[in-house]
Amino acid sequence: MTDLAISANGLRKSYGDKTVLDGVDLRIPTGSVFALLGPNGAGKTTAVKILSTLITADSGQAHVGGHDLATAPQAVRAAIGVTGQFSAVDGLITGEENMLLMADLHHLSKREGRRVAAELLERFDLVEASKKPASTYSGGMKRRLDIAMTLVGNPRIIFLDEPTTGLDPRSRHNMWQIIRELVTGGVTVFLTTQYLEEADQLADRIAVLHDGRIAAEGTAEELKRLIPGGHIRLRFTDPAAYRSAAATLGEVTLDDEALALQLPSDGSQRELRAILDRLDSAGIEADELTVHTPDLDDVFFALTDNAAIPHQTKENVR
Repeated sequence: MTDLAISANGLRKSYGDKTVLDGVDLRIPTGSVFALLGPNGAGKTTAVKILSTLITADSGQAHVGGHDLATAPQAVRAAIGVTGQFSAVDGLITGEENMLLMADLHHLSKREGRRVAAELLERFDLVEASKKPASTYSGGMKRRLDIAMTLVGNPRIIFLDEPTTGLDPRSRHNMWQIIRELVTGGVTVFLTTQYLEEADQLADRIAVLHDGRIAAEGTAEELKRLIPGGHIRLRFTDPAAYRSAAATLGEVTLDDEALALQLPSDGSQRELRAILDRLDSAGIEADELTVHTPDLDDVFFALTDNAAIPHQTKENVR
């Protein structure tokens, strides 16, 4: 498990008769972004709380940063940083004072604490605002300060629980860039989000949590191929080539006005290559080829609407 930042087997958690997590398995490589998607109440925050030692699972095993969650929680805490849905920033004190308070909590010397605080305030473009009360900060500035505070202890694994909720589009994109820079520096990011575009943009792998279970897991492209509706569109300028391609490929949808053919496809390289090989064998060349796959919205709604996708994850994706 040395190449895994986080691993979990059979995590379960219930509150009374409500099962929140029902046998969750995770494998998250070091230096990657893992996104956990799910509707409200799916158990995303509960998973983060368990893996960050804030609460304990009813059953199951997990290792975070190479440490056993049950037997070495202190070592886990030393390896991680957590930014929750709600800001941990104290609005009554300045941004700099928030940073220095976090440095004290990490038992840094005053000199080292000031050095780390100054570096992070500069890195997150908060120097000018550092002497102002955090209550005067915009939502985006508070989130930047929140993550800067998380980084004071130099964690190699960071849990970001819906970090861009409530941010405007510009602030959200700025946050995405910060996350990318963290990963470039070797940090592993465990991200929960309800913004599907966010997962699509950032995550190396995505899992969809529904009814306490992982409904599907894979890269964004792998998940999109789980959902019917993908197709390839071929366009021709030569009517003869268009007709020949239609005869060669068989079951296609014709668009005579645009001289375009559409045929079902899961978007995989293998299927695309097979179609092109058939055209090439017949001496036909398309002038334009586009691949259309369902987006993550389609995946999310299909997987969280109790619409079963047969053998969806472990056999087809992982």
